[in-house]
Amino acid sequence: MEKHIIKPQQGIILISEPSLRDFYFRQSIVLLAEHNEQGSFGIIINKPIEAQLNDVMKDFPDFDAPVYLGGPVKTDSIFFLHTKPEIDDSLEIMKGLYWGGDIETIREMIKLHEITEKDIRFYVGYAGWDAEQLDREISEKSWILSHTTLTEVIHPNPTDLWRAHLMNMGKDYAMWANFPTDPSFN
Repeated sequence: MEKHIIKPQQGIILISEPSLRDFYFRQSIVLLAEHNEQGSFGIIINKPIEAQLNDVMKDFPDFDAPVYLGGPVKTDSIFFLHTKPEIDDSLEIMKGLYWGGDIETIREMIKLHEITEKDIRFYVGYAGWDAEQLDREISEKSWILSHTTLTEVIHPNPTDLWRAHLMNMGKDYAMWANFPTDPSFN
């Protein structure tokens, strides 16, 4: 039986292998928003930070939504994933999930209570790779590629996603799920 190989593409997730020690990518899941010959970009979906949207976005309507660490690129900017196709200038990443869009539309939707925390996630920064860099990291086994669902991306407790994905991928990966965050303490 031939094993189906998943290729990096929009809507696929990257699961960091357990010994990846980079601050941003240790035990992370990255949703790819784009992958082509010019490079790749995505968003880390499983790392909430100790901030709410109104802590980082001044002059924004009151909206009790957590903020997540999206990656090491442009950490002075806010990016967002959402489930609202009516937001202009959004890029559909996977069925029912969109990247970005018109921030003024989001402001108005918040004011009118047409969008909730269950519809949108805000991220500081994003993850980006130069041409062929991600392909090289995948060939070096820094990342495992997998499919995901809208429910997992907009998950109420995303901190468990890395471990849960590994556990669900079978016995070859299940032992990775118990890998210590910092093996030097073992």
